[in-house]
Amino acid sequence: MPRSATPASTRSRRVPRSRSPSSRRSPTTADTPVDVLAELSAREPLFHQRCSRADFERQTADDFVETGASGRVYDREFVWSVLAERFADDEPDETGPATDFAVRELSPDTYLVTYALVQGSRHTRRATIWQRRGDDWVALYHQGTVVD
Repeated sequence: MPRSATPASTRSRRVPRSRSPSSRRSPTTADTPVDVLAELSAREPLFHQRCSRADFERQTADDFVETGASGRVYDREFVWSVLAERFADDEPDETGPATDFAVRELSPDTYLVTYALVQGSRHTRRATIWQRRGDDWVALYHQGTVVD
């Protein structure tokens, strides 16, 4: 992949995760990588927060795909079916807090967000490609990789 002409200091930024809704800026005013990362990190981990099907469809592109830790590729409908099953289950979620967030602008209004996630004894690195569409963000792609 060709390197961006953007200075290295702005290509990828790490900031602490903020869970405070008042710290979020609207997508139309997020101009810096730090602002974008604050907005998008509040949406992660993407599939570990209960949501309705309408919310899921609003936050994922029609052609959304996920590459799972197994290497298999899943389409949007399959991902929703797994989530619906998970959300129907009353067992507690073992997902810990997402950490080590970083953002990289891929093109105007499209960003790669990476982070680490612990689920019980399973440690993973995650990557989501987000695109700003109007006043909201839509996930185009997501991948989880198990860390040995």
